[in-house]
Amino acid sequence: MTFPYTLTRVGVLMTPEPGNELEAEGVLNPATGHTPDRKVHLLPRLVAAGNVSRVGLASISLDDGVPVGVQREGVVLAPDEGWERGANNAGVEDPRVTFLAALGLHVMTYVAYGPLGPKPALAVSSNLRDWRRLGPSHFEYQPSLDTDLNLFPNKDTVFFPRPVPGPDGEPSYAMLHRPMWDLGWFREGEGVHLPAGVTDQRPGIWVSFTPVAEVERDVRNLVHLRYHRLVAMPEYPFEALKIGAGPPPLWTPEGWLVIHHGVTGRQPKGIDPTTQEVTYSAGALLLDTEDVTKVIDRTSEPLLIPETEEERTGTVANVVFPTAIEEIECVRYVFYGMADAKIGVARLEKV
Repeated sequence: MTFPYTLTRVGVLMTPEPGNELEAEGVLNPATGHTPDRKVHLLPRLVAAGNVSRVGLASISLDDGVPVGVQREGVVLAPDEGWERGANNAGVEDPRVTFLAALGLHVMTYVAYGPLGPKPALAVSSNLRDWRRLGPSHFEYQPSLDTDLNLFPNKDTVFFPRPVPGPDGEPSYAMLHRPMWDLGWFREGEGVHLPAGVTDQRPGIWVSFTPVAEVERDVRNLVHLRYHRLVAMPEYPFEALKIGAGPPPLWTPEGWLVIHHGVTGRQPKGIDPTTQEVTYSAGALLLDTEDVTKVIDRTSEPLLIPETEEERTGTVANVVFPTAIEEIECVRYVFYGMADAKIGVARLEKV
């Protein structure tokens, strides 16, 4: 069976601005959204010297409806809170932005790179410019897992754009995420701690839920997540090391389309990521609309692999890292990081 969607490379959208200290180590892994005036905006991760990341804002320039460049509008989120900064690191990284129409809010999920490593966090905005932190995500204790998800580093968090049925049948907002079970980074010799029922230590895609009724009562309840479920693990060669969610899931007649990244290659423990011999490619899953924990189809081969010079050479070589989808003049575009240094765009089409 042929997967019903394809990605076709369009070109480079954004590169580091010469002389801009905030972009000295790259622009990458953006979110996107529409401001109230309906202009399409990019929210790139801006990396300064020392791997300090901020989230910027830029309007997207179009040529005959095709994204071709950006106009910078400043920084909208910086590692200003203590839990976003460590003694030797700091950052608000890899934003994803989902517009929750029922709330009239853009919800940004991002990685706070603080004292205990990468942890997921949330912020909300009505206009993409002014963001209010809701704080770090909190995963409710689930006895069946025999562990506390809050102990683990976690990345690649993103919300579905509208409520879905939770495991208890209650309409819920759902967030995809990617826990990492090896705690050796934090305490030497601690090693891997797997949840009950999980036998594969490779990072995969999970989902957690928060009831709509609780969020309507107080939007801060978006950070309180429960009913944690494994959605997908690495299955094919291009994702042999790990997989993680990319842009906000897109509703389609076939199911929820989740563009994800798959990683293959060699990733020794304790090594500088810039020297790891890995390849990041873009793949996709289709999830059941009534049960988002159920995969109904997935790509056995990647939709996009590192092929161009911008994708093969950069801060981390051989990286295609999709993080955003926007519909522009009835055409859907996927925005992605290129070798952790630049930002590219590809056209998403139905076969």
